[in-house]
Amino acid sequence: MDVNQVLESTLSPDATTRGNAEKQLLQAAEVDFSGYVTTLAQELANESAQPHIRTAAGIALKNSFSSREYARLREVQQRWLQQVDTEVKRQVKVLALGTLSSSDARAGQSAAQFIASIAAIEIPRDQWPELMPTLVQSVGEGADHLKQASLTTIGFICETEDNDLRDSLAQHSNAILTAVVQGARKEETNADVRNAAISALGDSLEFVRTNFENEGERNYIMQVICEATQSEDNRIQQGAFGCLNRIMGLYYDKMRFYMEKALFGLTIMGMKSEEEDVAKLAVEFWCTVCEEEIAIEDDNAQAQAEGATEMRPYFNFSRVATTEVVPVLLLLLTKQDEDAADDDYNVARAAYQCLQLYAQAVGNAIIPPVLGFVEANLRHEDWNNRDAAVSAFGAVVEGPDDAMLHPLVQQALPVLIGMMDDKVVQVKDSAAYALGRICESVPDAIDASTHLPSLITSLFGGLSSNPKMAASCCWALMNLADRFAGEPGCQENPLSKHFQESITHLLAVTERNEADNQLRTAAYEVLNSFVTNAATDSLPMVAKLSDVILQRLEGTIPMQSQVVAVEDRITLEEMQTSLVSVLIAIIGRLEREIKPQSDRIMRTLLEVLRTVGPKSSVPDTVFAGVGALANALEEDFAPYMEAFSQPLYNALGNQEEPGLCSMAIGLVSDIVRSLGELSQPYCDTFMNYLLDNLRSTSLSNQFKPAILQCFGDIAQAISGHFETYLSVVAQVLQQASSVNASADGSYEMLEYVISLREGIMDAWGGIILAMKASKKTPLLQPYIESIFHLLSLVWQDQNRSEGLLRSAMGVIGDLADAFPGGEYAKYYRADWITHMIKETKCNREFSSRTIDTARWAREQVKRQTSGAQGVQQT
Repeated sequence: MDVNQVLESTLSPDATTRGNAEKQLLQAAEVDFSGYVTTLAQELANESAQPHIRTAAGIALKNSFSSREYARLREVQQRWLQQVDTEVKRQVKVLALGTLSSSDARAGQSAAQFIASIAAIEIPRDQWPELMPTLVQSVGEGADHLKQASLTTIGFICETEDNDLRDSLAQHSNAILTAVVQGARKEETNADVRNAAISALGDSLEFVRTNFENEGERNYIMQVICEATQSEDNRIQQGAFGCLNRIMGLYYDKMRFYMEKALFGLTIMGMKSEEEDVAKLAVEFWCTVCEEEIAIEDDNAQAQAEGATEMRPYFNFSRVATTEVVPVLLLLLTKQDEDAADDDYNVARAAYQCLQLYAQAVGNAIIPPVLGFVEANLRHEDWNNRDAAVSAFGAVVEGPDDAMLHPLVQQALPVLIGMMDDKVVQVKDSAAYALGRICESVPDAIDASTHLPSLITSLFGGLSSNPKMAASCCWALMNLADRFAGEPGCQENPLSKHFQESITHLLAVTERNEADNQLRTAAYEVLNSFVTNAATDSLPMVAKLSDVILQRLEGTIPMQSQVVAVEDRITLEEMQTSLVSVLIAIIGRLEREIKPQSDRIMRTLLEVLRTVGPKSSVPDTVFAGVGALANALEEDFAPYMEAFSQPLYNALGNQEEPGLCSMAIGLVSDIVRSLGELSQPYCDTFMNYLLDNLRSTSLSNQFKPAILQCFGDIAQAISGHFETYLSVVAQVLQQASSVNASADGSYEMLEYVISLREGIMDAWGGIILAMKASKKTPLLQPYIESIFHLLSLVWQDQNRSEGLLRSAMGVIGDLADAFPGGEYAKYYRADWITHMIKETKCNREFSSRTIDTARWAREQVKRQTSGAQGVQQT
């Protein structure tokens, strides 16, 4: 293999050439990983090689040590540990460290990433002890480009998400701090070096807690960072404010002295900086302050409610600084850019976000300065000021007391509604968003007779006037629909008078030729919300709406064969998705009353499935529509299974499209729950596909809990007929029960084990109920011990969710109820069973559903241990 040629090809603009080159590298790594790493490290270190070849070598090295999946990452790391001998490792590391001193900055950067990859493997295992001292020495004595590359390496090492490495870095905090603080001092004359040091310092702050506990060291670190906020180099200023943000989040309890002496003034001055990126980071500092103080107040309130005496330190930084910080935020709100895209994050948007948090942190104290600003600028001739005034009012409607907000909102509503007619679209958009915030946060201040008619009219007017306002107007209308929905099943609600007009308006907006995809999709979402929140007196109009939606959906089917351009196909599929989503809302609201339309609905959905192109997201929504119809019709859905079963089987077996396969698994659960024993003819095929998916290596582990849960649904549906599958499924459940997360495992692995166990419990719950209903409980006897073993694992493991405990309570109770003669009383007399039920029953944070299940389980256990007759759960 010509290494240079292959590396050059990995950078080719041609996808085929690039793909072939990457394949060659993968094969080379598989055949001889030790030689592969050595060759690439030599090429990376080769000063006579072309810069882009060295970069390609660095990328290939980094890729050979990385993976997004935790399990795969551990596999590639094991190759380094097991397939590369000690001398080769030493040579490769020497080459990588030597490359840091290269005059080619890109090669140094690549070497830094590669070194960080090796460090993630070796530092947690107490290997490569000379790495940190070498990097510190390079920062202290090396040339400027070596200093910069060494500091960048430290930054890469510290920004790791690898739990093992994060745990180990605290042991190296002295070395890390020595290097980064030395490079970050104002005495450092090279701005690139100082910038790299400040960046690395920000990444390392989490690992230097011991040093931060030492007042002398903490003072010096804070001095260096505060001095960096005054640098003439904007990059260094940004990095310094970024450090202050992280420090406030990590070490709030240590910040009182520094806030009083420096940080109040420095951050307010930073917010006023002409350099927008600096100003944004200074604003974000106060966002962090507010977030911390909101969290501390919540934690302390909870601790107090639980009778605890130890509280987190709370210094009221945000409240003390209200009169200084809030006026600056209000001024920054006037810095809008009229050409900014919706997703641009500029200083005005940062200020708006901070003002929202400030209102939640200080409550009523935010009102006087904001109200003064609003009154002074609401009629200002400059649109920026009018927009800022409207935005400011909308930002502070969550946080202050309702008693203070209600009269202000009621006074402001007519004015804000009037601002929907402003001549500048940005002001109108901000008014619509502010109205949406009011609908969401202070809904009781809106009077149905006084405000609702003009509010609906203004929002629909905004929706029609400019596509830029679509998102804000639609969000406000959805919040409005939620606010005035009334009690579930109510005969009428305040929306009833406006329902027909609203539906007509939304249908007109979605059919306008000039409507773009964003506007059309948003309008359909509003339509969903109005349908979902329709009162009973509006149901005839909902039923008529189904005709219109079905007609439009039918009209899209011939278009599939006519579209050629990618953009047109995207537009068509977004339209189909929106129409099916409205159909789902209609089915959900009409429930069994949808039956007169069900033939037409299924015929249309099947035709959409038949004509839609590959790799489309439309089938996901269609499957959700079929699930909604099955839930509504229950056993009356059976006639459609003959036509629908094959598309469902195809999706269950489509492992190349995991999203669709996942939807199909969920849909099987919906269908069997709806059909009950009528689903039995299809269960052989369902079970075969589900078991194949469990064994698949191409589907991620995240599919397994849903599949196990589906087994339980099938069991409950077909009752005693599940006997056919019992032994196979029981074996699967027993194998799955053995999966554990190690104490140092990733968060994702912990979450997976919890969801897997919940799926196992749900499966056993369904199976137990099925066997009891069919009088086949003796078939469960071989599995009783393994079920209790899993329950004990759940009890012993502190990583458990409410859902898992609720499912466990269900299994405990169902099993006791299935054997009312006390046959398994010895298991139920175990102390841990009693403790598990009591802890679940007494947890105040759990829902009433979970607590009720635990109470029911306790009663069944009492009957089991006393040998009394069990009662069936109702």
